[in-house]
Amino acid sequence: MKNKILMAVALASGLYLVRNLYIILLQLPDEAAQGAIYRIMYFHVPGWITSFSAYFLAGVASVWYLIKRDTRADEFAVALTEVGTIFTMLGLATGMVWARIIWGVWWVWDPRLTWAFICFLIYAGYLMLRKTIDEPGQRARIAAVVSIFAFVSVIITYKSIDWWRTQHPGAVLSFRAGEQRMDPAMEGMLFHNWFALTAFAGVIMMLRLGQERMQRELDALRRYTHSL
Repeated sequence: MKNKILMAVALASGLYLVRNLYIILLQLPDEAAQGAIYRIMYFHVPGWITSFSAYFLAGVASVWYLIKRDTRADEFAVALTEVGTIFTMLGLATGMVWARIIWGVWWVWDPRLTWAFICFLIYAGYLMLRKTIDEPGQRARIAAVVSIFAFVSVIITYKSIDWWRTQHPGAVLSFRAGEQRMDPAMEGMLFHNWFALTAFAGVIMMLRLGQERMQRELDALRRYTHSL
């Protein structure tokens, strides 16, 4: 039953993305200053929102693990971190393409871009760290602490355009900027695509969560067999 639900959500989110792409590419007008390339925003911005949301939930799960020592919380933390890392790569890749067209270079060591890259490295390091620790309890404890502190990089990345002078554009979404800076139709479609990507991220997270639980059971069985 669970697999059927995941398949249904995956199919629905895929169709939703196709519908959004049709509107983004064929119905929305070009942006006055950037032309057609601005459409990459509909994946760049939702990708970052999804990744930051996943990292936040991973931090919450990590706190819960440290309080309750609930292995399910650790499983959620690693699954959410992997999802966050995937969408961080999406955000970095789309940002580089956008920068190449608008700025003429693939990358600049701008505060926002630099901290986004640091954030990616920290969470990639979290995932690599988990692979180096065999004992499940120790791995979960250390990973939980790293996840909580890693979220500081998310906060700095998010606030970097407010704290430093940066080439990166300022906030454009109305809830962030405090005023309407985008055409309502364009902003509305951005949230439509964010919703579709979030649903897709949820499917990935649930699949990865199932794999993590199976791996934990196999590891427990292997340790029990070796103890005989």
